[in-house]
Amino acid sequence: MTELLSSYLPIAIFIGISMVIGLALLIAPFAVAFKAPDPEKLSAFECGFNAFDDARVKFDIRFYLVSILFIIFDLEVAFLFPWAVSFGEMGWFGFCSMMVFLAVLTIGFIYEWKKGALEWE
Repeated sequence: MTELLSSYLPIAIFIGISMVIGLALLIAPFAVAFKAPDPEKLSAFECGFNAFDDARVKFDIRFYLVSILFIIFDLEVAFLFPWAVSFGEMGWFGFCSMMVFLAVLTIGFIYEWKKGALEWE
């Protein structure tokens, strides 16, 4: 039983050190921070200017479209990294399957471009 527990000792040490560092990073700002609030520090800050309207206004749909397109193409890059690492082992089948994947995404991008989803008036 001691052999089993000794094999978990590095993990327990790692978790302990992680907890100590995490708690130190949570407590240190309260102990070290300079506390001198002034009206400028206490004022509302939103994108460099004071809030002047209700927070529940409707946003333009183009913001959502651009964010969805960013997520789609960001995921495409996330799929390209593992493919590039194991490219030598996959051979032609891996190459052709990735080219089909990229072609489908390119067609989708061209469709979005033609529909005007990327146009800002």
